[in-house]
Amino acid sequence: MVTVNSDGKRGNNMSEKIESQTVTMAHGAGGKQTSELIDKVFAAHFANPDLTADDAAVLTPPVGKMAVSTDGFIVSPAFFPGGNIGKLSICGTVNDLACMGAKPLYLTCAFVIEEGFPMDKLEEIASAMEKTAKEAGVHIVSGDTKVAGKGQVDGVFITTTGMGQIEDGVKVGGELAKPGDAVIVTGDIGRHGCTILLEREDLGIEADIKSDCAPLWKTVEAVMNRTHDLHVIRDATRGGVGTVLYEIAKQSQVGVQLDSANIPVQPEVRGVCGMLGLEPLYLACEGTMVIIAPKEEAAKIVETLRQCPYSKNAAIIGEITEEQPGKVVMMTEIGTQALLPQPGGELLPRIC
Repeated sequence: MVTVNSDGKRGNNMSEKIESQTVTMAHGAGGKQTSELIDKVFAAHFANPDLTADDAAVLTPPVGKMAVSTDGFIVSPAFFPGGNIGKLSICGTVNDLACMGAKPLYLTCAFVIEEGFPMDKLEEIASAMEKTAKEAGVHIVSGDTKVAGKGQVDGVFITTTGMGQIEDGVKVGGELAKPGDAVIVTGDIGRHGCTILLEREDLGIEADIKSDCAPLWKTVEAVMNRTHDLHVIRDATRGGVGTVLYEIAKQSQVGVQLDSANIPVQPEVRGVCGMLGLEPLYLACEGTMVIIAPKEEAAKIVETLRQCPYSKNAAIIGEITEEQPGKVVMMTEIGTQALLPQPGGELLPRIC
């Protein structure tokens, strides 16, 4: 891709701006324009000692077990309050690794860019990726760039693959929830889905809502430094917390009982959901996780979470039960129980 100094910093030539104002088919043809795009946009932002100019990155494998995750990002719109597709592409894969108790080490990224996409917007996406990767402590080590004809792709699509080292003594999985466990969310729910909905649809609703999109490895690390007695960690992306809980209930063959009064929802999100008849539990999050852990560990987990920047609204929202395996039940504010409907179809496509 580019020559990088021994300290991982780019040379002065990287600060030069690309001349073309939009991405052209020539930028994907493998010649001079492709090199210019890679050098002046991607390598300029992703430079680090592990970034390769060769066909594949050569890396030092972690000691012990390794987690690998791949995710594709086609969010519409690509820019939204609280982030853009570039930030999202780092957060999504970093958070998937963190859900397995893995410290993110390396990322690869592949771009499919529509002909005519504004170069300044592509630069903004790459800049967001650079900033978020640094915050997460992960190196972007290789990538690929393709340009598709006008109308063959909507703006820009990104695929990232992440590799991480699983921390010693940590074993988590959707099949490990046990009756008596506490159900914890690391923050308020539904903000990302609500943000995308309001940005995309002309609903005539004005609300001060920003996506919760955030890299959560350091949040998970803080919890694991407090206790390794964790059973499940899941990020509540597509389908939100409700869908995640149904997945866990099915995998572990347990029931889930929630207390509606304890579920943190931003007032603006609750208001929009009330107006549109939506359930916040089924709206996507991009900076909120579900943690299932023994009840006796729950209070100190929440205490730890509330000391982290992205999880100040962490709460215990329910418990795992033996009753009604595979089902999620809500305890309402008037003391009655209601079966949470199983998710079906796609409430809001292209939220990530």
